[in-house]
Amino acid sequence: MNRAVFPGSFDPFTIGHANLVDRAGKLFDEIIVAVGCNEHKAGWLPVDERVRALREYYIGRTGIRVESYSGLTVDFAQAEGAAFILRGVRSVKDYEYELGIAEINRRLADIETVVLMADPCISDISSSALRELHNFGRDISPWIPQGLNYRIEPT
Repeated sequence: MNRAVFPGSFDPFTIGHANLVDRAGKLFDEIIVAVGCNEHKAGWLPVDERVRALREYYIGRTGIRVESYSGLTVDFAQAEGAAFILRGVRSVKDYEYELGIAEINRRLADIETVVLMADPCISDISSSALRELHNFGRDISPWIPQGLNYRIEPT
């Protein structure tokens, strides 16, 4: 089975993330959307809420699974039997960052990183920008996939 792990905090999951999953679905038999738990980083939405919402969003969609994990992504990918890590890049800066991590992951576990370029129409979207907009009372729903229902507390 051609399996890829798509890791991220997904705090929140955006239309850019969904676009990558949709496009990668043509390349892989299974994609694991892996919601990372980082004890050193306070999340905007609890990990359980992100996982719940994503599982509901992808329910019935063959070849997509949602899991949470902590620790190194490469260790999670190995434990799941994934040969690939899926990443999206929006800019040269993103690419340079991902290149270094891809090299380390290949050396550690012989896992290849597959990079998809962000759709130019939505490459300006980031989870951190959406969190900032929400904190200032702005509606972020245009950048959240339609049908993805977070239980977001008003600011």
